[in-house]
Amino acid sequence: MATSIEKNFGDEYFRQLPQFGDSLGELLTFFGVKRTYGVGGDFVANLINALAPHIDVLPSSNEMHAGFSACAQAELNPLGVCMTTYTVGSLPCISAAALARTEGLPVVFISGAPGENEVNSHALHHSVHPHTAWNTDLDAALNAFRALGIRAERLQGRRHSGQPNIAAEQCLQLLTYAYLNRQPVFIEIPRDLIFQPTQSLCLPDHLTQLAKVQQLNLSGAELIAKEIETKLNKADFPLVFLGEKLRLNTDLLAKIITFCRKQGLPYATSWFGKGMLDESDPLCLGSYNGVFSELDGQVYIESVADYVLELGTAISPSDTNNAFGSQTHAVDSHPNKTMLKGTSRWEQDISVVMDRLQSSRLAPNKPFCEPKADVESSNPKSEMLGYHNLASTINLAQRELAKPYIFVPEVGSALFASFELDTLGSDIGRSYLANPWYAAMGTSLPYARAIADQLAETDSSQPILVLTGDGGFNFQANELISLQKQGANVTIIYMRNNIFHLGKAGDAPVYACNHQEFDPRLLIKAYAGHGHLCETTGQLMDSLAQSAARGGLHLIEVPTSIDTEYQSEITKKLNTYIGFRNGVAEAISAWNNLCGHRESCH
Repeated sequence: MATSIEKNFGDEYFRQLPQFGDSLGELLTFFGVKRTYGVGGDFVANLINALAPHIDVLPSSNEMHAGFSACAQAELNPLGVCMTTYTVGSLPCISAAALARTEGLPVVFISGAPGENEVNSHALHHSVHPHTAWNTDLDAALNAFRALGIRAERLQGRRHSGQPNIAAEQCLQLLTYAYLNRQPVFIEIPRDLIFQPTQSLCLPDHLTQLAKVQQLNLSGAELIAKEIETKLNKADFPLVFLGEKLRLNTDLLAKIITFCRKQGLPYATSWFGKGMLDESDPLCLGSYNGVFSELDGQVYIESVADYVLELGTAISPSDTNNAFGSQTHAVDSHPNKTMLKGTSRWEQDISVVMDRLQSSRLAPNKPFCEPKADVESSNPKSEMLGYHNLASTINLAQRELAKPYIFVPEVGSALFASFELDTLGSDIGRSYLANPWYAAMGTSLPYARAIADQLAETDSSQPILVLTGDGGFNFQANELISLQKQGANVTIIYMRNNIFHLGKAGDAPVYACNHQEFDPRLLIKAYAGHGHLCETTGQLMDSLAQSAARGGLHLIEVPTSIDTEYQSEITKKLNTYIGFRNGVAEAISAWNNLCGHRESCH
């Protein structure tokens, strides 16, 4: 016999039940979410209205960009959130989902879905259903996200008239999974659930209590600390090498840096960890990646260090982050090394060992002083600009700014030139955010959006500097409208050569990414921005100073030669590597010479 919730459990219980939309808003707020990025649509309209009183529901120019902005948000917050409509909105987020999956980012992809009362034998609009099909596929998006190894669920309405639905509890479990495991999740929400009563939740007083549910159950930390203590005491020239897993664990990173400063231990990071350290610290040697590195501390890392303490590097190393398998990554092959990968949740095992080391009896380390190269004398202001001197010019300009830049490089030659940039202090904890070659071109402007929102939240005027080639810029120029609406303080350095040059292996039309008549400075004016043309290092330094002082949106066009002498050293090496992998005879010889050992260079 059918009954109602109030008859089954009483009026008092029924009156305290929240609508699911409000419960979701409170859940997101509990996880520290203050904004979501997305695109509207009919299946998500109810959800937008329900969330608006709780968080800012911000528009993106398309769904893929919304996903990329959420990825950047997750680099800086407990969760990133993207919200779209059913299938036609959620499926374009797959590239961003792949990025989040690979980078270990807690991004919540939320999609509206048909109401449970709408599902029947008829095909619904937005469903993947050709007119010749016998069966309607309502799970296409769920299956696509699952194919990436992402936990994907559709929330469930009530199954009995006398029971409230469990959608809020189901959602809490998914958000908790994303937060604790640093992994993306995909949630489809039937639109008729939004205004239905759902079970009340009893949340902890603070988000950090969720992480305490599962404590470290491993033993032996004191033995590991003792081994490290012994090796540090024997070493004359130790090195602490910090991996990319520490990017999302700011407390542990701070603990390690405090220990290094106390003991006078020099430290460096991997390429994928760039931006999490203030490279102006005298103990910081920069971002290292074997033969591809261009940094002052390289000699110490490769030829001087007699013991390496490696913390928080990836369980399965990536070729991009490990000198492309060239066997030239000195940290990988160092004969005297202790590795603490961080195999427990939130690297609790590293944290416990560091706590033990803090109280260890370590011999005083020899004072460390690594001389920094003086780039000013080799960078006259009349020198023609190119990727070869882009980073050194920006480094000089940055010295004169009231606040240093937060760098956002685009995939391509700009990304590899950017590894030579000096990343300094940041008001949001990170001074460099990039998609390290995993997802696709077109992430830098969506990333800049999320960074600008984060800076605005802290009332910071720190400038953002986007570095992009013309090909990468054309992937995402429609996101300029969002930066204009934000009033974001963003300067875009637009390296112009009208071609996809990184990895270019011929003259096919597919490499032509631009038209000679295209004028990006006119385009930026359409978005109330300011355009500049710079051909020399001096002009770029002046334009950077002007744009930082004026604020707002700026685009600096830099005509860029594709001749080898104008490429950054890292890009020249990378192009050689790509040619080597493609079997080009000249590149094979050049790559073997670069590696310095013909037989073992892979």
